[in-house]
Amino acid sequence: MTDHYITLGVSKQANADEIKKAYRKLASQHHPDKGGDTAKFQQIEEAYRTLSDPEARSQYDNPQPQGMHFTHGGVPPGFEDIMSQMFGGGFNGFSPFGRQQHQAPRNRTLNIQTTISLEEAFHGKDMIANITLPSGRDQILEVKIPAGIQDGTTLRLSNVGDDSIANMPRGDLHLTVNILPHNVFQRHGDDLVRKLDISCIDAMIGRKILITTIDNKTLDLTIKPGTQHGQTLAASGWGMPHMRDSRFKGRLLIEINVIIPTDLTEIQKQILQEYFN
Repeated sequence: MTDHYITLGVSKQANADEIKKAYRKLASQHHPDKGGDTAKFQQIEEAYRTLSDPEARSQYDNPQPQGMHFTHGGVPPGFEDIMSQMFGGGFNGFSPFGRQQHQAPRNRTLNIQTTISLEEAFHGKDMIANITLPSGRDQILEVKIPAGIQDGTTLRLSNVGDDSIANMPRGDLHLTVNILPHNVFQRHGDDLVRKLDISCIDAMIGRKILITTIDNKTLDLTIKPGTQHGQTLAASGWGMPHMRDSRFKGRLLIEINVIIPTDLTEIQKQILQEYFN
């Protein structure tokens, strides 16, 4: 059996933050959308699902011969907080984590970790997940991920969890959505942040620049004369959609990085000196 600690490259004493950091790095490297190996990515996901859940990690570190084992059966990336919206196919639907009143004894709650890209978080995504319950029964879930999902959101899918004990209500399924790091944009709440390199000449005299947004649209950006290195420009409504109402979007924040040339010729230096002196 594969050692989950070796898979993530952490020690058995690693804390939750170390495990999550290792997972994010490896998931970004091996995600199939970035040309990674699917089998390796699934192995990384399985290791993280087990080690990030305290109960599952305890069972993994101290296996019980007659205990129940829950296999996660190739759950694809994604799952979301659909709140109290009713869900087709006989399910009771999603409800926000922690808001449901205490119920009578029931089958246990199951926990699953899933991963999506920042673009998928922006647009939302319809998915089909295939899981194997502790009872051995395969279950297919149709899941709609709404636009604007926040990284690390934990959700409850009601009454589709463990069903091992026949005469007891089914448990819930808790789903945690992780979002892969992006190579251009960083997310802060509903705002997106990106760096923009400009020349010192553009910073001095100004320029119009076309910016590609997270949804592949084009934004006309005006660099005003006298723009400073480290200055942040804001474009309202070009950030991430709000998870509870996608009509509202955050800002796109552009951090200006002024590039100073280091390879000027002597003639070029002389021209600049004559001009500014």
